[in-house]
Amino acid sequence: MKMLQQVPRNALAWIIISMFTLLAPHAGRIPVWIMLIYLFAALWRIQVYRGHWSFPGRWVKLVMIVSGFAGIYLSFGSLIGLEPTVALLLTAFALKLIELVSRKDAYVLIFLGYFVCITEFLFTQDLLMVLYSLLNVIIVTTALVALHQPGEHRFNRKTMRLAGVMVLQAMPLMLVLFFLFPRIGPLWTVPVKSHTAKTGMSDFMKPGDISKLSQSADVAFRVQFEGEIPVKSQLYWRGLVFSKLEEGAWSNLGYFDVPAKERRQQEVVTKGEPLNYSIIMEPTQQNWLFGLRYATPDRPGILAAPDFRLYSLVMIEDEFQYQVRSWPQAQLETDLSDWRREVELRLPDNDNQRTRQFASTLRAQAGSDEAFVDAVLQHFNREPFVYTLQPPLLPDVDGMDVFMFDSRRGFCEHYAYAFTVMMRAAGIPARVVAGYQGGEINPVNKTVIVHQFDAHAWAEVWLPEEGWVRVDPTASVAPQRIEMGLEEAVAAEGTFLSDSPLSPLRYRSIRWINQLRLRYDALTYQWQSWVVGFDGQVQFQLLRDVFGEISAGRFAAALIGTWALVLLPVAISLLRRREIRPQRPLDREYLKVCERLANLGYPRQAGESAADYAARISRECPDWAESFNRLTGLYTELAYQAPVNAASEQQFHQALRQFRPRKGRER
Repeated sequence: MKMLQQVPRNALAWIIISMFTLLAPHAGRIPVWIMLIYLFAALWRIQVYRGHWSFPGRWVKLVMIVSGFAGIYLSFGSLIGLEPTVALLLTAFALKLIELVSRKDAYVLIFLGYFVCITEFLFTQDLLMVLYSLLNVIIVTTALVALHQPGEHRFNRKTMRLAGVMVLQAMPLMLVLFFLFPRIGPLWTVPVKSHTAKTGMSDFMKPGDISKLSQSADVAFRVQFEGEIPVKSQLYWRGLVFSKLEEGAWSNLGYFDVPAKERRQQEVVTKGEPLNYSIIMEPTQQNWLFGLRYATPDRPGILAAPDFRLYSLVMIEDEFQYQVRSWPQAQLETDLSDWRREVELRLPDNDNQRTRQFASTLRAQAGSDEAFVDAVLQHFNREPFVYTLQPPLLPDVDGMDVFMFDSRRGFCEHYAYAFTVMMRAAGIPARVVAGYQGGEINPVNKTVIVHQFDAHAWAEVWLPEEGWVRVDPTASVAPQRIEMGLEEAVAAEGTFLSDSPLSPLRYRSIRWINQLRLRYDALTYQWQSWVVGFDGQVQFQLLRDVFGEISAGRFAAALIGTWALVLLPVAISLLRRREIRPQRPLDREYLKVCERLANLGYPRQAGESAADYAARISRECPDWAESFNRLTGLYTELAYQAPVNAASEQQFHQALRQFRPRKGRER
């Protein structure tokens, strides 16, 4: 193989380094055996470079490919989906290293590396991951630069400096493309993250579900209000409305569960000033959204269900930003239809009879629906009920009877479940609402951070002339949960984030750790707002504010003009750096001789010194040996003389006149 087609040792080292840095972000979502393939591929290629092993044959490659497909199918159960597709790409990336022979193969591997770098953004667009991906781009570019240094056979860290400069020079153009390039729809559909664990609320609720979720410190969403932030006890983020109770689990009504005439919201009477706020949700792989009481969205693609919850027409697979206006004092559905009343009173037959009997007795004593609601809340407050993150398991049959009269230990979903059952047993329409309650106020940027451990369930009851009214039975058992948050409510039992010992939230009492956490969260919010939230609608509004009326000609002129402004300084700086050494007369004369020999079929090779060229000419053309060796010797002597000796220069010109190679002479 020619030297120019060989992969330099420096380039091979940077290619192997880039492979492992590109693999690292995917380590948590791919099988362990793929990481072992990377180690094996790197070892094999190093041994080939050292001459100990040979490149794999055709049948070995075929076995590797088939084994890779089979392993991914067995690991994921399918070859369709985002995770198995990325795993296939990563496996091919590793196997390509084993057959890396020439620069052509290296180009394929390096450009595949850029593509692998992009795949991480299909899973997350977190700020730290963006910075890490930028580092990966620099490392892959370093491998590309090293590939164009054929004489570099030692590992050279300075190559990375040149790659970093190249990436920095591309930054201005990247910014122009980010702000001005049209946000067109995708040319293909990215497979759904079907193998990624869903985060947050589920579309059904059984006792114990939310208490498990409350062990997570992950962020559910962030909120920024226009104006003052409401007190924590008023921050009830509605997400799911559970009206069906079947086999011990609550679930929401599906689209086809609701008759056509009931699918539109009733007209709502709003009271007081609305709350305006912006929410940035983390990916959930679900469709429902969160908002305060009677939330009206300000974004296409978001709808409001007849039970006054919000949902998106598309699944939330990336950070999702939307603006909402809410009326906390609004009266919801003051006229209840017969169908809705029947649904919100329905209970399974012959289930939790003790609880239902207790509710009927208490209702008869209360005298009114409002008094009955207060009586149930007082019962939870007076009796020895315990709010805990470690409730005992309840039986599938008559679970609420065991909770109400035996264990009396539960989390928010236990109390919301039992309260709603008692309301329905007493003839009061009621339902369970699941979402989040409260949130942490970040003093750095005045946002509300809602974590997964803020997950909460409460109830809504329907009262004449008032409509749906929020009732939180948990507040009667553990008022500190509503006023101060989960950490204070379970401080006595020490179960707050017990499964996450390294979470910074466990160390909020240490001032400097808490300050770092809050400042980084504020930075994350700005990143999500300005970069992740910069969609086609925001871009169009920005361009309209800058250019006024947007036309195709004006937009094209702005795009091309901005490119020119960005690229022109880069071009000037590159040209200024170039130091073109003037050619000496001595060098011009010698190069003319080399050109004459090249025309005769003896070209000087790239990197070949004058002495080596003379030795080769002497071997291949003995008739020219003496005269050309004398000419080369004089040239070499004069090239390093300072000042130039006049006598030697005269001898050089004399040797030039005497050296007259011709075609047809001996070669």
